[in-house]
Amino acid sequence: MSPDRLSAAVRRFNIRNMKLAETTRELKTAARRLGFDLVGCCPATAPPGIDRFRLWLDAGYAGKMGYISGRAQAYEHPCHVLKDAKSILMLGLNYRTDEPKTPHSGQGRVSRYAWGSADYHDVIREKLNLLANHLRELVAGVRVRGVVDTAPLLERDYASLAGLGWIGKNTLLLHRKLGSWLFLAALLMDIELDYDEPFQTDHCGTCRACLDACPTQAFPRPYVLDATRCISYLTIEVKDGIPPNVRSDMGEWLFGCDICQEVCPWNQHAPLSEESCFRPDPELNPLELASLFDLDDEAFRNTFRHLPLWRPSRRGILRNAAIVLGNQKAAGAVQALTKGLHDPEPVVRAACAWALAQTGPSNIVDVLRKRLRIEPDDDVRDEITVWLRRIADDHPAGSDHA
Repeated sequence: MSPDRLSAAVRRFNIRNMKLAETTRELKTAARRLGFDLVGCCPATAPPGIDRFRLWLDAGYAGKMGYISGRAQAYEHPCHVLKDAKSILMLGLNYRTDEPKTPHSGQGRVSRYAWGSADYHDVIREKLNLLANHLRELVAGVRVRGVVDTAPLLERDYASLAGLGWIGKNTLLLHRKLGSWLFLAALLMDIELDYDEPFQTDHCGTCRACLDACPTQAFPRPYVLDATRCISYLTIEVKDGIPPNVRSDMGEWLFGCDICQEVCPWNQHAPLSEESCFRPDPELNPLELASLFDLDDEAFRNTFRHLPLWRPSRRGILRNAAIVLGNQKAAGAVQALTKGLHDPEPVVRAACAWALAQTGPSNIVDVLRKRLRIEPDDDVRDEITVWLRRIADDHPAGSDHA
């Protein structure tokens, strides 16, 4: 190549890089202006953790989350989310606000990400739409798509690839200043950007706080989550009955779980979010459980339709409420649980039967026996029968009276 042609090529290369840097800088500035706390970009390549993801699926750790296993191949490359994707702008939004109040008997805990006045999906999608429109103004004809944990994308892998942090032993993304109280989102586009350096250092060290604190032992080893034992999975994803061997470990968690984050040293000094809609609704921090059994489908819809608590549906929330009340041995909740024992949903009736049995044998046996005589569902009948037998075994003197 002649010196003139080489010089021209260098100039074109420099101009191109200047345009990439300028576009990236303006896009990042717009993202921060919209309230995103973390911003980084990476190429739209195969995710670094795709092999670990396949092994995770093969181990059955996804449980009944068919929406993951059913599109496993789509996770292999971002082009399945946006055709011809070349770049991903990864975004983090801090949601740490108030500290949770300690529940009294009859109250249940809601995970911090879900206790606000709005569903974070709606909040972030609005920001992503504005950011996508800004990109379209910067680059004519660009194809872009914003996603927030609903598309087949390994967000934490790309967040680390974009320099936002490292994936901790509890499998969550960690940032040295913001901890793990982060919503992640992504903006995919079919243009190149000026990419950030991947985050290289694992700052978890020898710490095992998250692993040791998990009451259901959901981490078979560091950096691996068995979702089928995770309280968040159990309270949100499971549509039928909660397995008996983990019910007592759910403690006071009605929806989700924050234990592995609350014990993490990196979360102890994380700053507070400026998003007012992430602050806890007083009625959700904590939530009164007995009143839930007064909600029919329409009332439940009116109360929770635009909140994350809508996802498990009425039957899931009432099932969870019954288990929390059973774990608390909440004698004052017998009336609500007895009402739940006659709920139209079998999974609610079964959970209430279990919960009533935990409160003690006095007057409970009569309630369970009366329901057993009219119960049409085999699973509920089995649940009631098991606990009637256990009560009789534990309190033989009262079995005749029962």
